[in-house]
Amino acid sequence: MEDLLRVIRDDGSTAEEGDPRLPAVEAQRLYRFMRLQRIFDERMIALQRQGRIGFYGPAMGQEAAVVGAAMAMEPDDWIVPQYREPAAALVRGMPMVQLIGQIAGNSADPVQGRQMPCHYVYRAGNYLSISSPVGTQIPQAAGVAWAMSLRRARTAVLVYFGDGATSTSDFHAGLNFAGVFRVPCVFLCNNNQWAISLPVSRQTAVASLASKAAAYGVLGVRVDGMDALAVYGAVRAAADRARSGGGSTMVEAVTYRYGPHSTSDDPSRYRDEAEVDAARARDPLVLFRRYLERAGLWDAAKEDTLVRELEDEIARAIAEVERASPVPLESMFHEVFETMPGSLKNQMEEALGPRR
Repeated sequence: MEDLLRVIRDDGSTAEEGDPRLPAVEAQRLYRFMRLQRIFDERMIALQRQGRIGFYGPAMGQEAAVVGAAMAMEPDDWIVPQYREPAAALVRGMPMVQLIGQIAGNSADPVQGRQMPCHYVYRAGNYLSISSPVGTQIPQAAGVAWAMSLRRARTAVLVYFGDGATSTSDFHAGLNFAGVFRVPCVFLCNNNQWAISLPVSRQTAVASLASKAAAYGVLGVRVDGMDALAVYGAVRAAADRARSGGGSTMVEAVTYRYGPHSTSDDPSRYRDEAEVDAARARDPLVLFRRYLERAGLWDAAKEDTLVRELEDEIARAIAEVERASPVPLESMFHEVFETMPGSLKNQMEEALGPRR
């Protein structure tokens, strides 16, 4: 771990190198979204276990990398998610009801249930749709960044992916394209040590995933993904470099996935819980709270107040979503064509049957 860029020490003090020196209000905002991500994950897993939603992919342990990276980008930049970044969407202003509505897939969902559960999108915040196949978002992000270059826009793209994605052909195609065309893209690899049930040591031979970037002429940076300040600073520098024409950067955030890959996964079947306990010694929430407390920006009373506020916010949003009606059956036929052809209209009428 000595080669990782780290800003927050275990006692909450900070190193000079890489410290973005966040203003107090921004530091507290960063922590708020990290805590929101953790509580949101816990609540969504509970809903899935109760049969109230179908599927969910948590990010417990990766909050610093998710939120630190999202907050480092400018509002006009684009975010291309993996599938465990709800806090990044919330940072971009996505309403909580809309987020949970897309997870539930009822009429509170602006997409009207057309996506898979937990595959949310927020166009108003330049937050692209989640996609399940591993790594496919990487060349898409490079393409979006190339479009920004062609338009001479002063914007950058942030794309999230996991360690397993670095062994896919889409990773190599995306990084190669980014290097050749010097697109303004930040490739954020959440190296959480597990590609579903496969440890990172068994899916690649390199010691550093960031070193793969060099093969394509892309700068590689390795940071402590449990350290929100280190992630924020590295991504901020990478995005600034991208906007100024310096090309892409791959940031490897070394994290750990505390929970399952998704609610369809049982991690106890393939990993030792002692390993998880060891990783919890540098819980990103505990580490960042320690930093805030040392700076005089946080205490137990503020923590209790924040947790209550976030739990209430999520509970109110869940209640509103669950009051919404199911998606009408006929919605599956709408917005397929600008003008519905007769053949599709006939299918719709047959599907609706005598209810009409």
